[in-house]
Amino acid sequence: MKKFLATVAVTALLALPVTAQDAPNAETVLATVNGTDITLGHLIAMRQMLPPQYQELPDNVLFDGLLEQLVQQEVLAAVAAQDITRRMELGLDNERRAFLAAMLLDQIGMADLPEEEVQAEYDAQYGSAGAAMEFNASHILVETEEEAQALITELAEGADFAELAQERSVGPSGPNGGELGWFTAGMMVPSFEAAVFALEVGEVSAPVETQFGWHVIVLNDSRAVEPPGLEQVRAELEDGLRRARVDAAITELSAEADVIRPEIEIDPSVIRDLDLLGD
Repeated sequence: MKKFLATVAVTALLALPVTAQDAPNAETVLATVNGTDITLGHLIAMRQMLPPQYQELPDNVLFDGLLEQLVQQEVLAAVAAQDITRRMELGLDNERRAFLAAMLLDQIGMADLPEEEVQAEYDAQYGSAGAAMEFNASHILVETEEEAQALITELAEGADFAELAQERSVGPSGPNGGELGWFTAGMMVPSFEAAVFALEVGEVSAPVETQFGWHVIVLNDSRAVEPPGLEQVRAELEDGLRRARVDAAITELSAEADVIRPEIEIDPSVIRDLDLLGD
């Protein structure tokens, strides 16, 4: 959200305090600017549209800040409304369209998700999945196959893999002894992965070529990792289901809408021509 507008002089502002016996509601008037009421409902609706980091501000800060901004906006909007241009009308059309569309999609996406729907999505993604394999490997990256083969010879003669990596590897993991940490299928380039998956723990690979150069790889360890439980991935699953709902709604409503696109030749660069909007 844009920063709160700088304070401006408001000469025709009447604040109407709420008495102790009156329970506030959406129609409770908090300020009247040139005859236009700003209500508690306006503040609540405005707060709802704030980014999460602003919504976490203390209530008194938000209340005062939002009310002041609405007052200032009304002051400025009233002046601007005295001379509405075609450009302003079009901008208002776009703002209204975007706001209503966003509200509908939010309503669709944030509707309650039945637990059985979440469970079904979990079963579809993880239910039939067995334990995944993770691998821990180190490598030495050099520029030529000959260099890689020479390293393999030195390792066979008892050289320390980590020391060779620190001395000879041109890759970023060299200073760390070539260690790559734990990874699963799909995280490394195919030829590198294929070589790792074929190794036994402690075994050193033949030279492996990738787009980065030539690798000598040692498999440090491997382990089976069970799929995550439902609660571990619930947020991820729910987000995916909500996105799918929104996408399905857009597709369905667009298919049902009567959309006519005239077949006209038009230069796309005209979208930059502000003169077409007039004054």
